Amino acid sequence: MPAPNTITVEKLARLIGTPSQPLLIDVRTEEDFAADPRLLPASIRRSHENVSDWAPDLLGRTAVVACQKGAKLSEGTAAWLRHEGVPAETLEGGAAAWAAAGLPMVPEEKLPPRDRQGRTLWVTRARPKVDRIACPWLIRRFVDRDAVFLFVPPAEVAGVAERFGAVPFDVEGAYWSHRGDLCTFDVMVEELGLSAFPALSRLAPIVRGADTARPDLAPQAAGLLSISLGLSRMYADDLAQLDAGMIVYDALYRWCRDAVDETHDWVSHQPKARVKA
Repeated sequence: MPAPNTITVEKLARLIGTPSQPLLIDVRTEEDFAADPRLLPASIRRSHENVSDWAPDLLGRTAVVACQKGAKLSEGTAAWLRHEGVPAETLEGGAAAWAAAGLPMVPEEKLPPRDRQGRTLWVTRARPKVDRIACPWLIRRFVDRDAVFLFVPPAEVAGVAERFGAVPFDVEGAYWSHRGDLCTFDVMVEELGLSAFPALSRLAPIVRGADTARPDLAPQAAGLLSISLGLSRMYADDLAQLDAGMIVYDALYRWCRDAVDETHDWVSHQPKARVKA
């Protein structure tokens, strides 16, 4: 049984990628992080030394704090957060236990620099359909919960990237784009070290099939394309479409993780006929 105010690796892994996941705060020392410069999924790096400065920014959120082994740094930081009114737990065994369980970690070198608010900034073409909704969902759920996405006319992507320090994605010539038969979502899952999440590996061919006109790759691909095209007709605002699309991919992810073997039997939901005496 875990100690009070702690969460196990297994329980946290079930929360990662869902809308209800807590904010994961990595307080490993610079020395420990340099020894393994990979981030826990959807985590932010903070120092325990100035927790009193950044704790008020977390009001209204729940948090899980992780240090190297889940001992004094995370315990003290989590206790301070609770003092500030932020519900906080520590990750049992810390980042070392997470890595030992073979769970995915995101290489820091793959991520763009963060802005003054600690957010990653991305830019792509306006009027998204499949990849340009799937990739932001992936980033916000598994990399950076507060990531900012700019949707601009295709001809302006390079200029906006240069002037605003945004990273282009799903555009020709960008690092984060199609590679051979792979769509941008495939590339991000692999490059960001997330393929060890089985549900994402199951979701990837559905996205690829919908995005590259290959419905033969997965039975669900045609349905995802239809929903994506429908959303693009419903919303004139790309950010509003992204908000709606997040729900679609949340549902697909949970199906991929928890419900692929479940079927719907209409007959089983009908009341049983009464037997006459």
